[in-house]
Amino acid sequence: MSSRTATFTGFQPEAIEFLINLALNNDRGWFQPRKGEFERLLKEPMESLVASLVDRFRERGLPLEADPRRAVFRIYRDTRFSKDKSPYKTNVGASIPWVEDPGGGEMHGLGAYLHFQPGEMFVGGGMYMMERPRLEAFRRLVVDEPRRVLAAVEEPSFVKTFGGVHGHETLKRVPPGYPADHPQAELLKMKDVTFGRHLDDDEFLSPDLPNMLVQDFATAEPVFRFLAALPR
Repeated sequence: MSSRTATFTGFQPEAIEFLINLALNNDRGWFQPRKGEFERLLKEPMESLVASLVDRFRERGLPLEADPRRAVFRIYRDTRFSKDKSPYKTNVGASIPWVEDPGGGEMHGLGAYLHFQPGEMFVGGGMYMMERPRLEAFRRLVVDEPRRVLAAVEEPSFVKTFGGVHGHETLKRVPPGYPADHPQAELLKMKDVTFGRHLDDDEFLSPDLPNMLVQDFATAEPVFRFLAALPR
């Protein structure tokens, strides 16, 4: 599937209703007779949405790999190590990796994210679960070259869109070896560097959603490139 062969026409309001009902009836007996409905309302539009981003990313010079075969998350939960044995996720989502690595080698955890769930619609990205060498490199830059860091994470268009960066996981205190009273102490506490913004239902249901997403992620380009360039 590519953006040339798949046309995204928008999610239907029934897609939200389906996820609400799934949350209330999270069992195989309810889902299996409605699997075709899930595929029509959610799985296929989600794949078309991701496929529609391919050429748009290329035109904007964004090395985000929008492959619907690999990016879109499965609806089935891995319950092997969880006390919650509910078999299905109550959201649809996708992870779109940033594939241009200035240092060569394999990237880890850097990319864009889509999460669609009733009451919790959001898009975002960043570097999630940062490897220790890159996390330490980020912290050193915060102390040694704060202007370089702030030029990326406080770029006005980015802040206007996403409100800045935050840590998906953060420490309660500045880590040992760094000044506790540093002006950018909140950055030093981060264990990863992420960002996001909520979508309202009208944005989620809009057939113009691909263009909105590309504009959002283009705004975040300075942050993506800064994180991709972190030494390791």
